[in-house]
Amino acid sequence: MRLLRGLLAIAALAAVAFVLGAIVPRPLFAPAGEPPTRRVLLVANAIHTDIAFPADPDILARFGFLAEDGLPLDAPELAWLVIGWGGRAFYLETPTWADLKPGPAAKALTLDRAVLHAALGGEIELPAEGVVVLDVSEREMTAMIDEVLATLVPDAAGRPDVIEGAGYGEFDRFYEARGWFNVLVGCNLWTSRVLREGGFRTGWWNPLPVSLVWSVDAHNAAASNP
Repeated sequence: MRLLRGLLAIAALAAVAFVLGAIVPRPLFAPAGEPPTRRVLLVANAIHTDIAFPADPDILARFGFLAEDGLPLDAPELAWLVIGWGGRAFYLETPTWADLKPGPAAKALTLDRAVLHAALGGEIELPAEGVVVLDVSEREMTAMIDEVLATLVPDAAGRPDVIEGAGYGEFDRFYEARGWFNVLVGCNLWTSRVLREGGFRTGWWNPLPVSLVWSVDAHNAAASNP
């Protein structure tokens, strides 16, 4: 009985932390904004979030290393550059739920090195389920990309360290990234940090996409969530 009460107490604390993590915004007060001129997308599924940057020439130029690593940044159908961060074992070895294995799942629940994933995307018809539209200024766009690039680990030559042979297909690449991943400090907290660099308020702690999407939609006038 004592064990059951303890487990119930832990579950109750976790539920309170989850709710407060979304309700309490970070920063507490909205920063002074500038007129939005660009657009980014927050793309969410049940467990993971990505940020999609428009495939505009100035943005592709900042991610020029992707072309050096074989991605066709000049493809006419390219519309979005989709970036995400996550645990190395789970991210690399689990392209779909059907590929889930005990080892990567255990690493995700404990501790794992981080990687950054970059994928090329075509047009997205908006509004779309799981996609939050975010309007940003030039300065905010630059700050978000600066934060993404700062996540990358350089190789011996000083360029982003691509993980050879890793990817889900011919239109994505994985890179070594700074940080450590576990289920409590995962991809959605990285996404939150990048969004805050862009002037958006997010919940203080958002381990799951549902709370992150809710907090972005609730705390920002410049967010549109269909």
